[in-house]
Amino acid sequence: QVQLAESGGGLVQVGGSLRLSCAASGRTSSAYVMGWFRQAPGKEREFVAGITVAGSTNYADSVKGRFTISRDNAKNTAYLQMNSLKPEDTAVYYCAARKYGSTVYEYWGQGTQVTVSS
Repeated sequence: QVQLAESGGGLVQVGGSLRLSCAASGRTSSAYVMGWFRQAPGKEREFVAGITVAGSTNYADSVKGRFTISRDNAKNTAYLQMNSLKPEDTAVYYCAARKYGSTVYEYWGQGTQVTVSS
């Protein structure tokens, strides 16, 4: 089992920045691919960014160039640095983990609210 806990959400103005953190605990949590997802009101949950243990990253087109995912394996923590925030980035952001080679994210955090005001 892997437990995930997000933090760092909040209210920010358009153009501002936030950094989300995801603290992982449990069995070999540092060996998992980490991902960030988000869900806006009335919309389906969508992939935002992912990072492997080795540090390879991928992003949704909507956040490329503005968001950066990173991880500190020694601290079992993943981060999402969000810059140039837009109102459409408003959502609940979830951290998730999956085993390398799997396409299914097995473990999820409780989510943290990000609100971008115009």
